[in-house]
Amino acid sequence: MDDLTVSLSGIVGLENVLTGPGELDRYSADALTPYRAYYADAAFDRLADIVVRPANTEQVSQVVAMAQRLGVPVIPYGGGTGVMGGILPVRGGIILDLGRLNRVVRIDPVSQTAEAEPGVILQDLYDALEPHGLMPGHDPYSVPIASVAGTISTNGVGYRAAAFGPMGDQVVALQVVLPDGRIIETRPVPKQSSGPNLNHLFIGSEGTFGVITRATLRVFRKPEAAEFATVEFADFEAGFGAVSEIAALGIRPTLLDLTEDSEGVLLHLLFEGYREGVDAAMRRTMSVCDAAGGWNAGPEPTLSYWKHRHDSALNYRQTALGRPREERWQRQWGRTFDYLHMSLPADLVLEYRRRADRMLEARKIKVVEYCLWSRPEFFSMLVVPDGDRRVVGRDGYDPHVRANLAAGVDEVLTLAQDMGGIMEYCHGVGIKLNHLLGRELGVNRDALLDIKRALDPAGIMNPGKLTL
Repeated sequence: MDDLTVSLSGIVGLENVLTGPGELDRYSADALTPYRAYYADAAFDRLADIVVRPANTEQVSQVVAMAQRLGVPVIPYGGGTGVMGGILPVRGGIILDLGRLNRVVRIDPVSQTAEAEPGVILQDLYDALEPHGLMPGHDPYSVPIASVAGTISTNGVGYRAAAFGPMGDQVVALQVVLPDGRIIETRPVPKQSSGPNLNHLFIGSEGTFGVITRATLRVFRKPEAAEFATVEFADFEAGFGAVSEIAALGIRPTLLDLTEDSEGVLLHLLFEGYREGVDAAMRRTMSVCDAAGGWNAGPEPTLSYWKHRHDSALNYRQTALGRPREERWQRQWGRTFDYLHMSLPADLVLEYRRRADRMLEARKIKVVEYCLWSRPEFFSMLVVPDGDRRVVGRDGYDPHVRANLAAGVDEVLTLAQDMGGIMEYCHGVGIKLNHLLGRELGVNRDALLDIKRALDPAGIMNPGKLTL
């Protein structure tokens, strides 16, 4: 064994230090495939040097402190299910698997909070809260496979975000190991004015400033009433008008999803809460939709949508999770598509769509789905090549098709930036969009670099991410 393996084994035990080729391969990628990485596919060439599985915060602290002394990169690893390449060890180093830190430490029905370790899978959090009549507010497609700290680190958005906001909005307090091994804790109160709230330094920072080792989350009473509804519109613009009016009135459905695809334009709605509130919100929302030209399509389309919202994650768990990288990548060879998530000022969304459509049409890229998810500002598009496709090589398509799709994606993402928006509101940046982040941040990047240098002068924490 080399010196690093011996030293790490002294902290976590030899059985929790993994160095086998198969283990390093398995841990060195998430759900992003090289095909969809576009300009960052070279990042897949590097594997981690070692995987370490600590059992508690103190062991995390010791591992990170040692890594800083030695100048070895550390990549925090939760469920390994991100879709942007956020855990790729682009400079090698230590994959810090937090899966053994998987306890729901405390549930407080009075304060409506739950304290959980970073490796808790969201489904396990749901199951722990169920006997207390509580539920999390964060409900992404990845509930069966994603970890608590992973969703905090990417500030993920889920199906209940219209009511409860993204994951970051539900963070009350954090325990974090800093890059020098110090352990800091914020206090589990909903508001402070005694200085900046340090939680926000780690929410959405993809493990570049420290390792989250515990989180206190806001949780919610299970609703006494729930009502599903579906409204159909003649066009997306009419649906957008309804969604904007709903938001302006302060109505916050649990689910709000306006989707245009080959089946038409449907607004999926779910109202949850106390009975009188649900009834009132439902009535007013349907009135708004009627005034905007929508018509009631019944609850069934949304009921089906809701029932199947986690299916893709269940499939991934069954067919890909924990498998070798090549086996995971095989699932998407021959599937040329991308799903883009831009956030824009609400008054520019429709104009953005028009401009993006022209750009994509010029490249013969087709939008097969448009979506507003939870807010009128959150705009998404599912895009595919719309032209002749020749089977060439293992990816199943002519490489020129991939290059054209990559260029088209960059064009519409930078258009969002140039119109005052951002290129991603849902999944984080990872390696996939890292090449565009600098132009979005502008001078703000200097401030982030100053913070990075102060906290992590050796640059060991998930290097190569967030342009840091």
